[in-house]
Amino acid sequence: MTSPARPPRGWTRRHWLQGLPWAGTAALPGVVQARGALAAGAQAGAAAAAPAPVEWPVLYAPDGRPVDSAGWRGVPLVVVFWATWCGFCERHNVHVEKLHRSLDPARLRVLGVALDRDGAAVQHYLRQRDYRFPVVLEGGRLRGRFTARRTVPMTCTLGADGRLRQCIPGEMSEDDVLELARLALPAER
Repeated sequence: MTSPARPPRGWTRRHWLQGLPWAGTAALPGVVQARGALAAGAQAGAAAAAPAPVEWPVLYAPDGRPVDSAGWRGVPLVVVFWATWCGFCERHNVHVEKLHRSLDPARLRVLGVALDRDGAAVQHYLRQRDYRFPVVLEGGRLRGRFTARRTVPMTCTLGADGRLRQCIPGEMSEDDVLELARLALPAER
């Protein structure tokens, strides 16, 4: 009997998720690949099936104001789908807020997408927790452009070109959320 392969040191939940076949890589279940090979496979898979840039519908802030998506173009973006009634989202959003406060918005931005229908309840939730990351209401117009999965929270990343890179289902650790700041770094060649 052989022991299961151990992941390379420094791997995070996101590395594992990127290695799954549905995440656009050539990883095989049960096979642990080196970090460099995984990254190369993810880049090759992404290049072969590069999605079109996300088309943004008209979005509204919780107070009902329309939000212009033009400010998100040309900058990598972390989009988090969440709900006020979701306990996992509550813990996850603490890390999202920490990421938002640590960023230079000219290099990387964060956008929260509340699945709730009641804008006043979302505003109360944000004020109560002193969250400052920008939030829009989903309103049935946005999530389907990112993923068909209904998991919350759902953290999606877009490159500066506006193309979807990945969607990570479920609550993430603080380290994994903060690691998303690496999207602001220049692409490795």
